[in-house]
Amino acid sequence: MAVLDKNARTLNARQYHLHVSPGDVARYVLLPGDPARVLMIADHLDDPREIAVHREYRTVTGRYQGIEVSGTSTGIGCPSAAIAVEELANVGATHFIRVGSSAAYLPGMAPGDLVVNTAAMRLDGTSAAYVDQRFPAVADHFLVRHLIDAARDLAAERGFGVHVGINASSDAFYAETPEFVERLQKHRISNVEMESSAIFTIAHLRGLCGAMVCAVSYNYLQPDEVDFESRNQALVAGWSNAIDVALDAIARYEADHGTP
Repeated sequence: MAVLDKNARTLNARQYHLHVSPGDVARYVLLPGDPARVLMIADHLDDPREIAVHREYRTVTGRYQGIEVSGTSTGIGCPSAAIAVEELANVGATHFIRVGSSAAYLPGMAPGDLVVNTAAMRLDGTSAAYVDQRFPAVADHFLVRHLIDAARDLAAERGFGVHVGINASSDAFYAETPEFVERLQKHRISNVEMESSAIFTIAHLRGLCGAMVCAVSYNYLQPDEVDFESRNQALVAGWSNAIDVALDAIARYEADHGTP
């Protein structure tokens, strides 16, 4: 009996969820969660063009220092982020950098700071569908190295903090109780977000590259300073800085590795 093979059916074709086709996206793709932040990425690119808007997925493609770069929103959480990476890879993307928000767990991490993560603790259900429970979700070493260098250079100019550590990817935003936070702090987890474990895992399985640079939204150790209702200006500035860092890292990576 014949059974549908989704990967074979969608490879090198117009993608079901993202509505992108071969030739629409670059090798390098920035992955914010929010579709509105794809428009922010477009403001950092030369000659940006909107490719598609469907469901939570918005895609633009432009150029940075002559290098073609795309931006695609993933929506919230690992399930939708996994679909984004799978479908982007189906049409030729090879390098994925998440640029988003992340809550901090360690002292000294302030709103608007940037954090580059080397790996993610897999607290999601999506990556468990792909790999053994003990399999690590690890970012690409070379992208990470360039992200750190780019972040530190930009921080010297703009004055934000830069942190490097292991994060946790959690499926349940409102299940992050004080007990949950305390448990992860014992593991020296630096921050928590909701997409990177799937991005790192799927990129690795496909023989591709995944990494992440996030702006700190708030610190769990400073609960009196957390405001979920007002516009977080430090975070907005952090998003812009994260995009600049990711683009600079791509240029550095391209200079070292070139286009195959």
